[in-house]
Amino acid sequence: MMTFFQFEADFVESLRCIPMQIRYKLDTCGVKLKLTHWHHLSQGDRQTLLELPCESPAEVDHYRQALQQMITQATGQPAGELPCDPAPPWLDAHSMPDSVQTKAVECQVAIALPQWADLTPLQRFALIKLSRSGHENRNFVPALQEFGVL
Repeated sequence: MMTFFQFEADFVESLRCIPMQIRYKLDTCGVKLKLTHWHHLSQGDRQTLLELPCESPAEVDHYRQALQQMITQATGQPAGELPCDPAPPWLDAHSMPDSVQTKAVECQVAIALPQWADLTPLQRFALIKLSRSGHENRNFVPALQEFGVL
């Protein structure tokens, strides 16, 4: 999965921030990677993390191990780990999370459930992340436009 979104264009070439596809993999494998950890990784390590698959249980385990090894080598200690949700909301095409609905109302836009269902899991993941309080969510509406919702 090598998908970058247009709303990430200002940083994906340099990979100075953690792109959504990496954040998706982090949530999938249960690693809490801080931006400071990311900055300690080499460009090669960042590229490897982009390219490594993280879908099947074996791939998820391998991804977690490879990531933790990279972080430990770069910082001297592993990143924190979080429990993995066996049924994450971005995989549920039939139910839109409240945070997404609330953010849409706040932005004076409407997202119909069929539109939500038509999104890819990575697109739904991005909207969930961009709708959470405490997150810089200026990209919520640009993401909706990019995904063809608006």
